[in-house]
Amino acid sequence: MSVQTILFVCLGNICRSPLVESVARKRLAEAGLKIKVASCGTGGWHAGEQADPRMRAAAAGAGYDLGPHRARQLSLEDFERYDLLLAMDSDNMREMRRMVGEEVARRTCLFLEWARMAPPHEFPDPYFGELTGFVQSIVLAEQGVRGLIGRLRDGG
Repeated sequence: MSVQTILFVCLGNICRSPLVESVARKRLAEAGLKIKVASCGTGGWHAGEQADPRMRAAAAGAGYDLGPHRARQLSLEDFERYDLLLAMDSDNMREMRRMVGEEVARRTCLFLEWARMAPPHEFPDPYFGELTGFVQSIVLAEQGVRGLIGRLRDGG
């Protein structure tokens, strides 16, 4: 599969997917891979909002700027616009697949599974937890993006 565009998807687009988008954008550029990345959420209640302040702080501490991010909701057009749609967890993947036909659904996968990470493949949502969950999200995002880059270099 030739991948030119990737969309990272979580629930509200204020924690996990904007973080992974930022990590991927930085690391893909460093790797010399010209792949467009973006993020969104299956839910729309945070549309237009910045990333969660706790995630912005944790990301900034690791060298990632989430300041420009504004949340948006997944749309049917996204399935046409992006080559690969990577969900942070199985609930969001099920919602994505519910929206589209089987052919398009093959391009929707769990981010950590597609990145060849060891199970479990769920990227935990830190939203209702302590600050440590946001810091742990940074580590998981970086590991997942390393795996993603390796798989993209192998031809997907």
